[in-house]
Amino acid sequence: MIKKCDHPGCTKAGTCRAPKNRDLKDYWWFCREHAAEYNKNWNYYAGMTPQEIEEDWERQTFGAPLKDTKQANQDATDYVNFLNDFITGRATFDKAPKRRSTVSGRVTSAFTVLDLPITASWREISTRYRTLAKRHHPDTATGDKGIATQQFTKITDAYNILKQHFGKK
Repeated sequence: MIKKCDHPGCTKAGTCRAPKNRDLKDYWWFCREHAAEYNKNWNYYAGMTPQEIEEDWERQTFGAPLKDTKQANQDATDYVNFLNDFITGRATFDKAPKRRSTVSGRVTSAFTVLDLPITASWREISTRYRTLAKRHHPDTATGDKGIATQQFTKITDAYNILKQHFGKK
């Protein structure tokens, strides 16, 4: 069934759908000319603050925004305390299950791609990945899209290797 164009006064067939709002559940049906005009002027982020846009991008890309800064600072403090205890020998690491003493070449290379030391925490890895993913994502990067795609793929592959290494799903 062909609908009539939803643009007032137009009698052409409405063969192109265009979203009515950000929910992307309701659509207008326009002819090609009016759909092109509508899409040219429509802004998904209209009426949102830069902070809301950033949060929406995080949610759409990664599923959830980063934890609040208070929790992130606590995680960093816990990690520093862990390292201090490990270095000075005050912790009971001998009771912990034995881990491999060497890190595979793939994991080392993944740390190198993300420009992180092999002692980096999962929190640091996640933060670094998000930063690099935003910078090199083909849809948002400036410059050559082909190079951006290659960089983004390389970063994502490194992140997936580290995700597997840390036992994250």
